[in-house]
Amino acid sequence: MAEPICYFDRYTKTVKTEKIFGETWLRFAYENPLGRFFVWALARRKFFSWWYGRQMNKRVSALRILPFITAYNIDVDEFAKSPFDYKTFNEFFYRSLKPEVRPIAAGDRVAALPADGRHLLFADVGTADGFYVKGACFTLAELFDEARRKSDDERVLSRQFAGGAMVISRLCPVDYHRFHFPVSGVPGEPRLMNGWLYSVSPVALRHNLRYLVQNKRVLTLIESRDFGSVAMLEIGATNVGSIRQSFVPGRAVAKGDEKGFFAFGGSCVVTIFQRGRIRFDTDLLAPSAQHMETYARMGDRLGAAPEAG
Repeated sequence: MAEPICYFDRYTKTVKTEKIFGETWLRFAYENPLGRFFVWALARRKFFSWWYGRQMNKRVSALRILPFITAYNIDVDEFAKSPFDYKTFNEFFYRSLKPEVRPIAAGDRVAALPADGRHLLFADVGTADGFYVKGACFTLAELFDEARRKSDDERVLSRQFAGGAMVISRLCPVDYHRFHFPVSGVPGEPRLMNGWLYSVSPVALRHNLRYLVQNKRVLTLIESRDFGSVAMLEIGATNVGSIRQSFVPGRAVAKGDEKGFFAFGGSCVVTIFQRGRIRFDTDLLAPSAQHMETYARMGDRLGAAPEAG
């Protein structure tokens, strides 16, 4: 029997089993040799996600909206507009929510979660014994696309964030798919790193965690008064060829301001703090020590900057 995806729900304090969108296809693609060949030959490529995204932008795709809402029990009362007003499935997918349904954790020295989803947290990424499975890790040099540089002096970001704290926020297709700034500050220019478009579901990542550092991703550095430099990376995935930024580089942002959104599919946001600049909340850290994600919503408390001195 295929191993289920389980996560800890921050609100009910219980372990739940994820209802996986497209589970039959996903397990064939990453747990079957023939399926893995199909992923290698076609599904990881930009064209495949472009083609699928185009289908989700057609008017007829709107017919999928209500069955999707019903199948995954999505709360329509949170939507900024009626589900009948979306003209395509993609428009529904990257929908906005009413601001009051995602309150932002208060406090200048408090950081907020950047997205709805299932989160893994590591107080020191350099000492983690595994992310989704024990022993499976990647380096910051790989994540920042600096692994091919020959000397440490050339690996500027890897050195800057060495020993830092990391949050991997995985968004399922059923989740709210806009991502937000976890701290206030001034964001720099986003930098695109082109790559493949593998799935980022644990079904795929248990097979090969390195998909996270091989996929297309966008890096933005945020300069924050209370948290120093904070790195945010949005990672694309199969059927998520589009990572759209909605902020203005160089213009100050408040914690919780929208940063951008993903088009259709599952995707991932990785947030990295410099060493000693944040203390994560213990209820989020505990499940991660067991390689289990925690479900929590955007804007909820992530942790706090330690007091100076």
